[in-house]
Amino acid sequence: MRPTFRPLPAFTPFIAVTVVHLIAIAAGGDQIVAATKPLLMPALLIALLLGLPARRSILLVWGGLALVFSWLGDVLLQSPGDIGFLIGMGAFGLAHLAYIALYLGPLRTRCAPWWGIAVAALWWIALVTFLAPNLGGLLVPVAVYGLVLGTAAATALGTSRLIATGAGVFLVSDTLLGLDRFLPGFSFGAVDLLIMFTYCLGQGLIIAGVVTVARRRAGFANAGQLVPAASPQELM
Repeated sequence: MRPTFRPLPAFTPFIAVTVVHLIAIAAGGDQIVAATKPLLMPALLIALLLGLPARRSILLVWGGLALVFSWLGDVLLQSPGDIGFLIGMGAFGLAHLAYIALYLGPLRTRCAPWWGIAVAALWWIALVTFLAPNLGGLLVPVAVYGLVLGTAAATALGTSRLIATGAGVFLVSDTLLGLDRFLPGFSFGAVDLLIMFTYCLGQGLIIAGVVTVARRRAGFANAGQLVPAASPQELM
């Protein structure tokens, strides 16, 4: 039987916090938005921790680091001014580097297709070109971050479809964030909601993909199954 993904109960806290957070954004509840944003990644970390069949796993190490750095980025980006934004962007850059370690290591099933690398390169060139006139001293950090982000999206294409989709949606979220912050006239009413929706969806799909791959390798018929069909093996 081909393994399929069924959400584990462990993902329920993340889904619940995400829904509350998005509703608060749509309703203009700034206090609830500020209170729930730092809870998103810890809730997803719980899903990763409880969803993996093996606790001593390199998937947990790199996936956990990606979520911890993402949480740090979420917290720092709530700080006003360029300094908070710059440090927060650095934290997210480290998160993407952790994901790249997963994509090129234990999750890799094939080489990333040439067209994926080409699209990522064109995306990076276009983004830097559009934003450069308004970046000032942030040009180099944003360009470097964009390079890491594009690399993560491209290398994810060498993993599973679920993970690649999540990485692509994450790319959309960060693209919208960059355009909203640095491109005059781009901002629109629902942009904050769209940024966070794609961010939560992207991160959720990536972690769901990681859990699915791990449980398939351990002999589970699906991610919601409680007992594996075969003895779980240690993941490299």
